[in-house]
Amino acid sequence: MKKTLIHPAILLACLPAIAFAQAPHKPTREGVLLLAHGGSAQEWNEEVRHVADQVDLTTPTEIAFGMATRSTMQSAINRLVARGVTDIVAVPLFVSSHSSVIDSTAYLLGLRKQEPEDLKMFASMDHGNGMVMDHEAMQHDTAVSSEAEKPIVSPVPIHMASALDHHPIVAEILRDRAASISSNPAHEVVILVAHGPVPDDENKLWLSDMGVLAKELGEQTHYAAIQSLTLRDDADKPVRDAATQQLREKVEQANKSGNTALIVPLLLSYGGIEEGLRKRLSGLTYKMPTQALLPDTRIVNWVKETARINGADLAQTQH
Repeated sequence: MKKTLIHPAILLACLPAIAFAQAPHKPTREGVLLLAHGGSAQEWNEEVRHVADQVDLTTPTEIAFGMATRSTMQSAINRLVARGVTDIVAVPLFVSSHSSVIDSTAYLLGLRKQEPEDLKMFASMDHGNGMVMDHEAMQHDTAVSSEAEKPIVSPVPIHMASALDHHPIVAEILRDRAASISSNPAHEVVILVAHGPVPDDENKLWLSDMGVLAKELGEQTHYAAIQSLTLRDDADKPVRDAATQQLREKVEQANKSGNTALIVPLLLSYGGIEEGLRKRLSGLTYKMPTQALLPDTRIVNWVKETARINGADLAQTQH
């Protein structure tokens, strides 16, 4: 039998490839960066911490409170890396993805090329100890603001998910909140009320998502009508006043038609905004549930599922 000889140089050239093929695949450990606005009311923050604690039972989870706040995001990422995660999924615990806060967050995480205009405003808030009064501190404050606008450099890959938007879980929770104050659906008008953004184009996107939620809610229930609007609290006074007038007109119209208005806030948690809502409705007859989207275990499930799906997408892009 004729023997085939293989040149030693060819064998040596093949060794790295053989070794690579035999090398065990490094296991991945996913972490969740839970992004949340945060609020002055301690109860609001505690609700978010409870969500994080529940997700943390199965997946390393750290919270970054703030409005595109670089310092809190960097600290949370550092904590996740210290816990041994190899990939991070940033999950915005926000009602909507359509905001400059979300765009600025994506930029800071290195997931968006163009710096949003509002990032400078958010960066000016990223100080930790409030307003600075003296000149020397103000110079330092400017330097801090500049640093707060720089994209974060992470030692591990980061993927960012969408916010709640029009996820079916949101419709389910809104359905239950409405049911908690309902007594005669055929003679009740549900009015979904959200905080809303400042720009008109973003507001249209909010209302579009709310329309999807209203449609899904309508398919599951038998209310006289389901409507939606945004309060636009951060907009100029004429815009806010117009939103207030629209809200009051909807409630008044429901009452004139012999129906009861069920005001169902599309908010993550109560913590002050609902009081402003009640002031806008002063003198009118309506019902409002005792809680917003939180507390609810379905939000915990949404975070877990969102992290799982986006973690799988991140793994695919790496292999």
